[in-house]
Amino acid sequence: MIPGRRVVSGLASAEYYRKGWWREETLLDDFLAKALEDPKRPALVSYVAGQGKPARHTYGELELLSRRCAAALIDLGVEKDEAVSVQLPNTWEFPALMYGIMRAGAIANPLVPIFRSREIEFILGRTKSRILVVPNVYRGFDYAAMALKLRETVPTLEHVVVVGSDRVDSISFEEHFVTRCWEEDPNLSTELANRLPASDDLVEIQFTSGTTGEPKGVLHSYNTVFSGAQAIDKLYGLDSDDVCFMASTLAHQTGFCYGMLKPLSMGMKVVYQDVWDASQMLDAVETEKIVWTLSATAFAMDMVAAQRRRIRDLSSFKFFICGGAAIPPKVVEEAREFLGAELIALWGMTENMVVTSTRPGDSVELVSNSDGTPVEWMEIRLMSDDGEVDAVGQAGNLQTRGASQALGYFHREDLYAAATPEKDWFDTGDIARLRSDGGIRIVGRTKDIVIRGGENIPVAEIESLILRHPVVDEVAIIGLPDERLGERACAVVSSSSTSLTLSQISEFLEDLGTAKQFWPEELVLMTEMPRTPSGKIQKFRLREELGA
Repeated sequence: MIPGRRVVSGLASAEYYRKGWWREETLLDDFLAKALEDPKRPALVSYVAGQGKPARHTYGELELLSRRCAAALIDLGVEKDEAVSVQLPNTWEFPALMYGIMRAGAIANPLVPIFRSREIEFILGRTKSRILVVPNVYRGFDYAAMALKLRETVPTLEHVVVVGSDRVDSISFEEHFVTRCWEEDPNLSTELANRLPASDDLVEIQFTSGTTGEPKGVLHSYNTVFSGAQAIDKLYGLDSDDVCFMASTLAHQTGFCYGMLKPLSMGMKVVYQDVWDASQMLDAVETEKIVWTLSATAFAMDMVAAQRRRIRDLSSFKFFICGGAAIPPKVVEEAREFLGAELIALWGMTENMVVTSTRPGDSVELVSNSDGTPVEWMEIRLMSDDGEVDAVGQAGNLQTRGASQALGYFHREDLYAAATPEKDWFDTGDIARLRSDGGIRIVGRTKDIVIRGGENIPVAEIESLILRHPVVDEVAIIGLPDERLGERACAVVSSSSTSLTLSQISEFLEDLGTAKQFWPEELVLMTEMPRTPSGKIQKFRLREELGA
């Protein structure tokens, strides 16, 4: 039994299977079937900054690469149900490795590229991963050097695999995983067949950004991910001929599920960029005939601006599916005017993927003022101190349960139990208002987090780090409205120095090995913080004052 994994009740499990929300096959089975059925079908188009033409792979080529990756991992001693950690950008190597991990019977532990030594050391210590795969240097940062240093401090880390380097102190991904013809081993097919996962096995340990002070390892099975992925065909009516683009990192649940597992299980062509470039993306819409994407609202705004600068033929583009931040009405209208696409609003989490969504054809008013109605495989309810909310316009704590709900938090049964106080109802930490159409509108959070461009900022952890600064007496990080990113992080500081600057805070966090995306973007110095009678800082008052 994986530590922290809950057991779904027999009645619920039977219902999920009966309704087709769970099944015996896996999304890996689907991908392998597509590769066998049409090996020459285009699978991946990978744009890498500064490299000109994109890399292209067919389903047959991706299947062979995944087979070689599986064999290479087995050669390194990977066992079934063992976590393998991968920190890579959106390139073809990511899905090749992920499918290789699955075919080896192991569990994927994707790590977002923004994580640095502090976050990675914590996660490796929790998962006991023996293998870490990283790029050599990406966007100016030396991941290989970081990983090799971690090998000295994390006792269970045995192998560092580096993509794009043949340095002697690590394993070359190209040499050991890609070019070596492992498929010539006559015993490989039997070994892979014996390791093929079942649909109730874990597919991933997906770590959140630590909104409660430490990252939580969300556990998903092939079935829970399959259930959450159903939105693509069941809700939005997309099929195998509809080309997908994924801007969000594949190491996030958005990219992992909706940019890799689901589209490649359907036989879609998927287009990646390792670095977001709206102009290049729109060029790709024109040349690759991209139909849909699922990402944060900020990306849609960037696309509108790029299309205004230079017009392309975007006639293939139908849907921009948005999550992670509210959608301003003007963005819905501009997407239709300049991109020819519908914006679709959704709400979900790493723990449960798409839970509520608007639908194709919904009005501008609905998309910009609603987070949609529930999908059929998930239930929602709003709870107040007086019980369940049933009055339109009334707000309550949003709770969910259903077939795509996560199976727990890795090695933190206590945290998951605290979030599920009653009959598997999961307390999301969000506050929502009930709409007359049965849908919801997210209006706030009970959890103290800031969401910047779809990325959760681990407020409690960053506050504790800033408090280490010698001239900082108190700190409160709050989210302030941002037109493009939804929110930006503002550090409100009480300090013994009136000359403390944001750059000094940033340099301090950098020295501690903290991801740049978690640094505050504004600094406000205050002599006195607003407080509750018990002495706690009143963040809502800071938001009201500074937001105004």
